[in-house]
Amino acid sequence: MQQHFAENALVAVATTQPLDRLLDYRAPEGGCFQGAFVEVPLGPRKVQGVVWGPGKGDYDRSKIRQILRVLDVPPMRAEMQDFLRRCGAYTLTPLNNMLRLATRAPGLGDPPSMQKVYRAGQGAPERMTDARRRVMEAAAEMGGLSLTLRELAEAAGTSPQVVKGLLPSGAIVEEVSPRDTAYPYLDPQTPGKTLTDAQAAAAAQLQADQKAHRYATTLLRGVTGSGKTEVYLEAVAEALRQNRQALVMLPEIALSAEFLNRVEERFGARPAEWHSGLTMTERRRAWRMVAEGKAQLVVGARSALFLPFQNLGLIVVDEEHDSSYKQEDGVLYNARDMAVLRASLLDAQVVLASATPSLESWTNAQGGKYKLLELESRYGPALLPEMRAIDMRPDKLPANRWISTTLQAAARARIEAGEQVLFFLNRRGFAPVTLCRACGQQVGCNDCDARMVEHRFLNRLVCHQCGESQAIPEACPSCGVEGKLAPVGPGVERLAEEAAELFPNTRIAVLSSDLYGTARELKQQVQEIAEGGADIIIGTQLVAKGHNFPLLTLVGVIDADLGLQGSDLRAAERTFQLMRQVAGRAGRADKPGTALLQTYQPEHPVIRAILAGKEQEFWRAEADERRASGMPPFGRLAGIILSGPESAQLFDIGNTLARNDGVLREIDAQVFGPAPAPIARVRGRHRVRLLVKAPKGVALQNAISHWIAPLRLTGDTRIAVDIDPQSFF
Repeated sequence: MQQHFAENALVAVATTQPLDRLLDYRAPEGGCFQGAFVEVPLGPRKVQGVVWGPGKGDYDRSKIRQILRVLDVPPMRAEMQDFLRRCGAYTLTPLNNMLRLATRAPGLGDPPSMQKVYRAGQGAPERMTDARRRVMEAAAEMGGLSLTLRELAEAAGTSPQVVKGLLPSGAIVEEVSPRDTAYPYLDPQTPGKTLTDAQAAAAAQLQADQKAHRYATTLLRGVTGSGKTEVYLEAVAEALRQNRQALVMLPEIALSAEFLNRVEERFGARPAEWHSGLTMTERRRAWRMVAEGKAQLVVGARSALFLPFQNLGLIVVDEEHDSSYKQEDGVLYNARDMAVLRASLLDAQVVLASATPSLESWTNAQGGKYKLLELESRYGPALLPEMRAIDMRPDKLPANRWISTTLQAAARARIEAGEQVLFFLNRRGFAPVTLCRACGQQVGCNDCDARMVEHRFLNRLVCHQCGESQAIPEACPSCGVEGKLAPVGPGVERLAEEAAELFPNTRIAVLSSDLYGTARELKQQVQEIAEGGADIIIGTQLVAKGHNFPLLTLVGVIDADLGLQGSDLRAAERTFQLMRQVAGRAGRADKPGTALLQTYQPEHPVIRAILAGKEQEFWRAEADERRASGMPPFGRLAGIILSGPESAQLFDIGNTLARNDGVLREIDAQVFGPAPAPIARVRGRHRVRLLVKAPKGVALQNAISHWIAPLRLTGDTRIAVDIDPQSFF
């Protein structure tokens, strides 16, 4: 039971404002509970906050102001407060920033009310226009969910008048509805798919753990197409039978459409969603219904971990190895690791699902910290794809060609057989570099130390660091000579151009996140491809994330060596994961699949491990190498990122830190740097990095806190600490 504070009692309130402390207020008329969401005066403004506990009262009490009102939402649970505290302590993030993650829903302070909403109807307009068609399609794609007038018009890219023009015919229906309604009941007794013996055994273990109501983390490792989803959905069913809530996190919004259909098939209704593609109305509804216990299952992105669950019993992290679970700006946290933390505070269960686990999870499973369940064969008649390398060294391709003759022949045979082909290249845009053949300069971003990437479909050059774009110039920005700018290297758009020349009269679809304005458009494209709407798919790593294309039987990796370049600690691991994942898209139905990897390094240990499929040997070798060098997961790293308008000032600060590292040496930690970040300027701000390396098991966060505490940053200079960095850009 959370503590109750009587009227006028002193309480401490946490807000999302940039303050380094809790603020004392007097409890309002009628008092309030710990965890209550409140509105308080702060200077001349009114801000929202959470009653965190009793106040200190360590200054003039006559100046302490009263809470204005208590919001009509369930109070924050004590375990959620504890989770935010611990997550903040681990990532060295101030409480106000942690609280912002937990309150990312609009209109929490608004009273319950009614609103006009719009959904797809059964009628048809007498006169169809393109705008009306877009409105009807947008409404239909919401699966029966209602939208406000503005949201439906925005989703269709048209005006509200077009929406209203469809009301008389019944093509669109207007209703008056409460702003926030409970989600449909998910029935755990609805029969699921017939499981194989291996799947049934794994599901039984997960269900037993769920019944025990004790914390447990399980690594569910299964080859691509082995039916991991059906296994962990049985754990979801058990959580629902225990009247506990469940969360399934996915690494990519585009995956949610297919997954939501599978949930509806399994439980008879669709769950709550939480991701950036939601409308504000749905975001508010999801937050409030989760808080009231009226959303049994949430499917969402990493930020769903901070929703106010009332009785969370299960967290599934699908594709747990995926780097998108690490947030790289704002609060620098890894949702996979924080899921384990939150579950441990709730006596809940975590399922980490992947065909190619992260080395951290693999090591924890091997050491007995996590349970391990493995599925070694594909579900039903599907077989694992045959994997072969194409040695590019003897293949004398013409300039500006990247699809080898061997891959061309294999692709042509599959297309003629009515099957789909995937050409995989992990580079967005048309070309990664635009070079002037007159002066030799590469066109770069004015605000970043990064090259501009040509996006020919958009007819623009785009910076992938800050998003700045410009029209493709006729003349070189450096020397002014016209007609000498040339694209260098391939991106997926250039590959699509080549495929269109090599395979005329074929349907080509490009899957790249930057080509779709909304999550809805991306989901629609994925669904059309799955239904046979393309002969050739050309995609970036987006296509490797769990999509199921039944007609896809050939995967051609254009540059298997791409991820092996550079000095990234996780380069080998990520290349291995990506290649195995993308190869796993082939042959997932009744037709056998093949994966062909174009490489100039067929003898490279990673390429050989990918082809041989000897995953355990790869992980052991990678683990041995990391252990010998004291690198994660056998040691600890922390990145210190200094940013500001003046590079020299940042190096002065970095050198001061490096010289005064006594508190770090006490825990046998080493400091490397300062050095320019690999991308030393982003959005006009210079960036300097230091790297702290420490033995496993030491109190690294505490030492870093003491180390940086004496710093007094001035002006626009900032410092960020990245505990367990996943990238070093």
